[in-house]
Amino acid sequence: MNAAKCFDVFGRVLMAAVFVNALPSKLTDFAGTAAFIASKGIPAPLAAVLLACAIAVLIAGSVLLVFGRNTTLGASLLLVFLVPTTLIFHTFPVDRGFVMNLALIGGLILAITRARGNAVPSFNHLRHKG
Repeated sequence: MNAAKCFDVFGRVLMAAVFVNALPSKLTDFAGTAAFIASKGIPAPLAAVLLACAIAVLIAGSVLLVFGRNTTLGASLLLVFLVPTTLIFHTFPVDRGFVMNLALIGGLILAITRARGNAVPSFNHLRHKG
């Protein structure tokens, strides 16, 4: 494994560590976390469902980002979690988590573009050929 590949893996491990670190409190205090989500104006039953989905996305996204053959999917899943979380919980008022989340969003975007082997993302493969 060359140095660039080692640094790439190391960077993905460090990014995933942030998401993995967020899991224990969500799992051990599920009701409290769901109540916190509900305090932001999301109905309580939906808050619990969203939290369960967030836990699944955090686990799957982190595993795929670090160990998966499809790091693009892992980074995309983590973005699906991170963007709304940042907007709902860290924007009004802006707190220190906002800046960290922006940096993580940038890192995940880089992980997606690097996994594709291009400097600029291309979504041409999503178009139907016909």
